[in-house]
Amino acid sequence: MNQWPAASIGQVHRAVTKDGLEVVMKIQYPGVADSIESDIENVKLLLTYTNLIPEKLYIDNAMKVAKEELSRECDYTLEAKNQKRFRSLLANTKGFYIPIVVDDLSSRRVLTTELVPGVPVDKVALLDQATRNYVGEKLLELTLRELFIFRFMQTDPNWSNFLYDDVVKSINLIDFGAARDFPKHFVDDYLRMVVACANGDREAVIEMSRRLGFLTGMESEVMLEAHVQAGFVVGLPFAKHGGYDFRSTNITQSISNLGATMLRHRLTPPPEEVYSLHRKLSGSFLACIKLGAVVPCRELLLQVYENHRFGEDSDEILSRSSFS
Repeated sequence: MNQWPAASIGQVHRAVTKDGLEVVMKIQYPGVADSIESDIENVKLLLTYTNLIPEKLYIDNAMKVAKEELSRECDYTLEAKNQKRFRSLLANTKGFYIPIVVDDLSSRRVLTTELVPGVPVDKVALLDQATRNYVGEKLLELTLRELFIFRFMQTDPNWSNFLYDDVVKSINLIDFGAARDFPKHFVDDYLRMVVACANGDREAVIEMSRRLGFLTGMESEVMLEAHVQAGFVVGLPFAKHGGYDFRSTNITQSISNLGATMLRHRLTPPPEEVYSLHRKLSGSFLACIKLGAVVPCRELLLQVYENHRFGEDSDEILSRSSFS
């Protein structure tokens, strides 16, 4: 057994089973799971008493979500279940591979999986433009499929979780501790909001934002304008047909500027679902920026939208929106 670089909550080892299968064993550090509650509370106290966190960041909500996510990540039995579920969901999807879980060598604190080759996304940035475009497109395709088709997402966008194998032109996906489900009604309204952002439809962005819980209906015009403009910025890659060129985008700077305004003026914390969701969405965009990829974003979203089955309350809303 050979030791690899440490994971965030454990040590990773490379090994070979008795039947010759090369595997990776992730072994959790003792006491990690038991210390999550106290560690996060200590961080919250420190941030609160030093006034490092703005009031409108709603630190209690963020910390509650963090506790839940870290608790799930410490349960390797759950991670193994998540990995098997993704392996089934993506079994017939070209360009992705999920390693096999070795059940006999796994437990609540040990996870053993098939070793897979590949380089992290940031190293793909050194390859040719066609490869970078391909990987960027596949990453965004995966994100859209996870949210709008599977309603089940691996929400950790760490580039090392996506290993590109140039030999077979496939992305090997690893580390499924940070995976979660999304309710149908949330996904329906979120898709409507993404479409509204892509179409530059201010009224629909506000309506969907209220339905989702981003807005209360009592916001100032300053807050509404910042919120809508932030939505339009995120919707830019989906706004037009043809590839969106992430090499020349200023999305991150624009969102940062608008985010400062929203932090000062918002009246409610964001929906619980979006803490992890927006981490993954922003990670997908940042990966495309790192790659300098040109990605047919609108076409990918259109494919999802045309095949999406909305709930029964959708007729009136959908009659006022179009996406083509």
